[in-house]
Amino acid sequence: MQIFRILFLVALCPVAAFAQKLTPLATRPDWASLDKFQRTITREEFTRLLTGIYAPNGAWRGFFEIDNTGVSVAASPGRPPFRLEFAPDAASSEPVPRYWQSGRSLRGLRIALDPGHLGGEWARMEERWFQIGNNRPVTEGDMTLQVARLLKAELERRGASVVLTRDSSKPSTSLRPEKLRGAAAASLRDQGRSVNPASLKSESEKLFYRTGEIRARAKKVNSRIKPDLVLALHFNAEGWGDPGHPTLVGANHLHLLVSGCYSAGELAYEDQRYDLMVKLLNRSYGEEAAVSRAVAASMARATGLPPYTYTSGTALNVGGSPYIWARNLLANRLFECPVVYLEPYVMNNREVHARVQAGDYKGRRTIGGAPRESIYREYVRGVVDGLAAHYGEN
Repeated sequence: MQIFRILFLVALCPVAAFAQKLTPLATRPDWASLDKFQRTITREEFTRLLTGIYAPNGAWRGFFEIDNTGVSVAASPGRPPFRLEFAPDAASSEPVPRYWQSGRSLRGLRIALDPGHLGGEWARMEERWFQIGNNRPVTEGDMTLQVARLLKAELERRGASVVLTRDSSKPSTSLRPEKLRGAAAASLRDQGRSVNPASLKSESEKLFYRTGEIRARAKKVNSRIKPDLVLALHFNAEGWGDPGHPTLVGANHLHLLVSGCYSAGELAYEDQRYDLMVKLLNRSYGEEAAVSRAVAASMARATGLPPYTYTSGTALNVGGSPYIWARNLLANRLFECPVVYLEPYVMNNREVHARVQAGDYKGRRTIGGAPRESIYREYVRGVVDGLAAHYGEN
């Protein structure tokens, strides 16, 4: 129902008068900071990226007004829209200001590895954990950290400069659920959900591990690390039910995500419109798609996994590969440089579960009747081969 109210308001209200709101824990955007992008993009390129990648299917209408010389974007309440002037043509475009560089070789490339989620004592709260009997628990946050450590060593051996957004299960954010009850109550009301002890506890925890944690990592990436590329490392899963008695499945697949496919409901939030503009104007998409194509191809060869296909409108197949999808996630939206977001393996797949039980090892072991690398080293090989193919090593 909320989305229909938003679309109704968009149809009635001009950009300048549209009511603004912020997503949980977001600060009000500094629209003036986007003035550095004046005349850095043509009308044709802006329109192509906005309507084809970032806000497809008309989701941009009512928030962006495009004319021959520029675009007006709904900004803060009571203030005029932010105005960006287009370059007359590509030849006269101003240089794009950004902290990251494209076109580098792997040697000298500055990479941030973002091991998704948290492990250790935080894993159960995140619901990225399950266990069968006395077997080794399957904990995504610990698994992604294992991949990140192996990947860092291999990339540095090839000359890249690598920094991890976390090197332990300890959260990056100083926030904790008990400090977020007020924000959680506001978030629940914004979603039209009832505020009660159970919903307040759940929402406070989500704001801690999903929102506060990702925002803290984004601040570290954009302010301190300033890499040329972020690799967001994840494992996928199908619904497993009770984490103490999980359902193992036969499905196993692979996909990669880039930033895009904002919905009209998401663009009703002022900070999300601002974040879209930053990513679009600094041209992250071109690099994200190119690197993702190379990594998707090498990951498919290394793992033998088929592509995952989204059947909802929350993602858009892009990049000329069945493995690559544009999706609006907090991490790939807030990191201002290109982000390759990896989702290989279904953790509760029967064979994947057996490989996780085997842990990390060198060489090959027979698992499921076939000689297999450690799942962690296979993941690393797929990523490294893709980066080497895209960037080269010299």
